[in-house]
Amino acid sequence: MYIDSHCHINFPELAARLPEIFGKMADNHVSHALCVSVDLPDFPQVLDLAEKYPHIYASVGVHPDYEETPEPTVEDLVRLSNHPKIVAIGETGLDYYRLEGDLEWQRERFRTHIRASRATGKPLIIHTRSASEDTIRIMREERAGTDDGGAGGVMHCFTESLEVAEAAIAMGFYISFSGIVTFKSARELQAVARAVPLERMLIETDSPYLAPVPHRGKMNEPGFVRHVAEFLAVLKDLPQERVAQQTTDNFFNLFNILR
Repeated sequence: MYIDSHCHINFPELAARLPEIFGKMADNHVSHALCVSVDLPDFPQVLDLAEKYPHIYASVGVHPDYEETPEPTVEDLVRLSNHPKIVAIGETGLDYYRLEGDLEWQRERFRTHIRASRATGKPLIIHTRSASEDTIRIMREERAGTDDGGAGGVMHCFTESLEVAEAAIAMGFYISFSGIVTFKSARELQAVARAVPLERMLIETDSPYLAPVPHRGKMNEPGFVRHVAEFLAVLKDLPQERVAQQTTDNFFNLFNILR
């Protein structure tokens, strides 16, 4: 059994194909998926999917790439997360890759999400790109880690260094690998994946983006997360069944979901 710990099946290109997508999940033994929020105007779609389908969970948050969107408050996030199928706060974090100029608004938004996570006890889904130093610094300053009374969380679609991974793990966070790890060009990331303990690892698609080999270049979907797990099993020289079971256990443990 596999779990896609991060997808966007509410996006139009996937929402129009839900019966097919769910069928492929079943065919590939993908039992559950977490549909991740990127802004508040579209959050009702995310929640609706989680309410309709027992095997779909959801988060609430505003992505750091979304500049022209309603800014969440701690109170907004706490209120909207008060639902049994909302299991996380995010995705949130920092992304300096696409945007330029004064990005203090990103850092303040990130702090808001961490404070909502602490208030609710629900873990964070963190996105970081070209901003790892500030990301780790703010996580520490806002006491996001489990040792500081935070709920911890996951560094999703991880592409940073082993040093960054170890800093996050030290704060009680998990490291999630997407289809990127299967790319031939991802040698440095593969070395990180070898070093990250399986007990701190999740798998994801981030669909509809970043389809893993052998589907690279196609639209991604939750059923393809199996290929990420299979690749990691070979990379780490572990039985495929162990990777499947441990990443599944990690998902339920992190997001406090009863089975």
